[in-house]
Amino acid sequence: MNNIDYAIGVDLGGTSVKAGIVNREGEIVKKASVDTKAYLGPEGVINQIYTGIKAVLDDFEDEIGGIGIGSPGCVNAEDGCVEHPPNLPGWERVYLAKLVEEKFSLPSYVENDANAASIGEMIYGAGREHPNFIMVTLGTGVGGGIVFNRKLFRGETGAAGELGHLSIDYNGNACNCGSKGCVEAYVGNKYLIEQVKEVLTFQNSILNDWMEDGEELTPRLISAAYSKDDVFAREVIRHTGRNLAYGIASAVNLLDISTIIIGGGVSGFGPFLFETIKKTMKERVMKSFRDRINVIPAALKNEAGIKGASALVHYRENA
Repeated sequence: MNNIDYAIGVDLGGTSVKAGIVNREGEIVKKASVDTKAYLGPEGVINQIYTGIKAVLDDFEDEIGGIGIGSPGCVNAEDGCVEHPPNLPGWERVYLAKLVEEKFSLPSYVENDANAASIGEMIYGAGREHPNFIMVTLGTGVGGGIVFNRKLFRGETGAAGELGHLSIDYNGNACNCGSKGCVEAYVGNKYLIEQVKEVLTFQNSILNDWMEDGEELTPRLISAAYSKDDVFAREVIRHTGRNLAYGIASAVNLLDISTIIIGGGVSGFGPFLFETIKKTMKERVMKSFRDRINVIPAALKNEAGIKGASALVHYRENA
């Protein structure tokens, strides 16, 4: 275990890059966010990562023990290579840890973003009381992590836990990963908003009024409509919960892990989403699992990625 006081955690998402200085207790003492600019390809995104790190590094440069990065895609934690992240166009094989380490002369580590969030919840958040759990992260895409006996399970190449790419319809919606019918293609933020827009104009919903007034359609706006008893918004959340539950139920049946921790933007749909997921899972898991199903919200919310990435430096034996 390192004895350094501070580490930098970087949460690389399809929309934004979030960076933070984190102490050993999991407190973020400084943070910054910049646009990912995914359309610029690997070089442009890497420059944005550098910008985010520089924004937090200045005041703590002599006290930082290293940099941890949570990245989408298949990540080899041994050499820090990121392969084919589905929402970052143009990436094939990028040795991200090496590039960041050379840029800042600090030990640098890269992990799959959902795995990093899982580590964050295991050490600092909702997973502290659960030695075994499946982590689900809902953002631009849908990620997952598997923790068993308080150890992260990576699989052979580091790609284990990709819950978003379990297929719930063999001939369903196309997904950026190249497959069809993936969970992500129904409940990932980008896909969800596209699908809601396709049918919204035909609905009697307050969302139409708000959008005419210049509001942008987001999960937060859908949640606000639901809070005003909007029937269409309620159906969107119910449909999202059921589609997500179909994939999680398959993972539970395969892994025999019954605690599910869900975080990320779409999880902000709130209790109705969680109730729908739990109810649907009980319809889909094997009978012996039904009474053990436990679906809980992530504790770290939007900070899970930063804190989990920093733990790659602070707590190498857990990571």
